Amino acid sequence: MRRARTPRTVGSRGDPDVVEVAGDGLTRLRPARTTPVALDVLVPGAGSSVEVSGVTLDTRLVEPGDLFVGLPGRHHHGASFAARAAQAGAVAVLTDADGARLVADVLPVAVVEDPRRAMAHAAATVYGWPARALTAYGITGTQGKTTTAYLLDAALRAAGTSTGVVGTIGFSLDGRDLGGARTTVTTPESPELQGLLGLLVERGAQALVMEVSSHALVLGRVDAVVFDVAAFTGFGEDHLDFHGDVESYFEAKASLFTPERARHAVVNLDDARGPVLVGRARAAGLPVTTTGLGPDADVHPVRVGPAEHGRTHLRVQVGDRQVGTRLPLPGEHNVRNALTALAMVAAAGGDLEAAARGLEDASVPGRMQRVDLGEGAPAVFVDFAHTPQAVTAAVAALAGLQRVVVVLGAGGDRDPGKRRPMGAAAAELADVVVVTDDNPRGEEPAAIRAEVLAGARGVRREGVQVVDGGDRRSAIATALGLAGPDDTVLVLGKGHERGQEVAGVVYPFVDADVVRRAWSELGGRSEERDEVDR
Repeated sequence: MRRARTPRTVGSRGDPDVVEVAGDGLTRLRPARTTPVALDVLVPGAGSSVEVSGVTLDTRLVEPGDLFVGLPGRHHHGASFAARAAQAGAVAVLTDADGARLVADVLPVAVVEDPRRAMAHAAATVYGWPARALTAYGITGTQGKTTTAYLLDAALRAAGTSTGVVGTIGFSLDGRDLGGARTTVTTPESPELQGLLGLLVERGAQALVMEVSSHALVLGRVDAVVFDVAAFTGFGEDHLDFHGDVESYFEAKASLFTPERARHAVVNLDDARGPVLVGRARAAGLPVTTTGLGPDADVHPVRVGPAEHGRTHLRVQVGDRQVGTRLPLPGEHNVRNALTALAMVAAAGGDLEAAARGLEDASVPGRMQRVDLGEGAPAVFVDFAHTPQAVTAAVAALAGLQRVVVVLGAGGDRDPGKRRPMGAAAAELADVVVVTDDNPRGEEPAAIRAEVLAGARGVRREGVQVVDGGDRRSAIATALGLAGPDDTVLVLGKGHERGQEVAGVVYPFVDADVVRRAWSELGGRSEERDEVDR
């Protein structure tokens, strides 16, 4: 493997949702024009009227006229990088008392108790409070955020609405990738977010579809955004390395459904936490639309037809109306995601018929993404599932129709408690489980695999085969070799990701590309299946 990009901390980073990479020449996503604002207007009591035309907390993204934000980090205080920010053109620093002592006389300093919260308001002000010019849709949940966001984007654009998307896979406007610097996994830090929203407004966007992570809610990244519609897709165990326990994680998600953050709630009743959120939201005075597979939900399927050529035929009750669509994604969980997207359109008073048509053209990278290997090959899907609940949903979408071979790993340095349950979830439904590496990060890959293998082998289910596939390339090749032309291979965990992090180095790795290469190297044949099955 050749060396690729190396994660490192720059400026005032330090939380576990940060995925910075080294390198310069980054594209900055912010409006071309802003009206400068005096520092003492942005931060009352700052004691300086220097004019600010942008906000950033990353030294790589500083532009002339910027307010640089110095936050306390895991290893360094961001304010210690003030001199570097000044060299790049920053005109002032926003920080706390500890940071102020590090800035010295480099730049004017605005000192506040909580600079993280203050920077959201400052960035929104500098960029003209862009969220107010957009119909804003926010989606949170342990799984389903990205798929629902892409479904909603397709639904809105089918009705002629110019739509920007902000989420795990990237930033786009009307389906066109905007590129740009990325320093967080899902929801950008507030200065980046407000600059991006300002750019969307400048380019004519009418709606915003945003994945809202639990990190973003706790860390104030969306503090300056009030969503017209906020949706809850579901809840499961994840990110406990950051939140500490399941209840704290849930409370982070639940904080989106308050009048301070949203004007209308859409909640999945099929999730055990759904009714809790409904009660809280209504008690707080929010209008609520419920979704679910049962008739008690406001938005529910009247008919779910059999999947044909990868499409699921749906007829959906939305209040007192019905619409039909052909969903291009398999699985019950994706039916729920489609219900959420339609409910969000309805909550905002959108065109339901156009939305239903739009769902038929939706495509979601790395979410039950079909990898076509041609005639005589097994069906292959790549999916981002990386929690026990998501693994169950992905395998259940395909199990029972054909023999299913699952490739599965778990990430290092994150939530070790979910590794055995992930292995068990796969073994409960799949015919073959090939355990491999995901992103080992700083841990020993074999030790992580041992945990996943223990969970899978602990399932006493007749006929299930569990294999240690070793490294990810080898495991994918093994899975393809074990699958016949009528079988399905499901490669889980990385989805849209384009790299694999091992011992602090990110190597190029795209599951779909590796699948194609491995199949080619196998000569298009499932050579190993009979031998292993014996």
